[in-house]
Amino acid sequence: MSLKGVELQIAIPKTFDAGKVAEQLHQQSSVNQSNAQAASDRQLEKNRETVTKSNNATSLDDHEHENAEHDRKKREKKEQEMKETKHPFKGNFVDFSG
Repeated sequence: MSLKGVELQIAIPKTFDAGKVAEQLHQQSSVNQSNAQAASDRQLEKNRETVTKSNNATSLDDHEHENAEHDRKKREKKEQEMKETKHPFKGNFVDFSG
């Protein structure tokens, strides 16, 4: 494969450009890896410093949730009873005279 002078004028600069692009991609992957490592280190340090909830605290939250559910059901039952009770004189007689 022989290249002519005109072809070399185009091929050689493109070779340098391709080399630069390949080097940038390699550097970009290194930068991405170091950023991911730094983010992982920050997350690990944050996890070490924060206090996690214990199982006992979770069970208290469940107990509070059950109490709230019980209170809601009790309130709904009382509202339903109020709707079902009849008033002693309202709604018993309609006056059509008029």
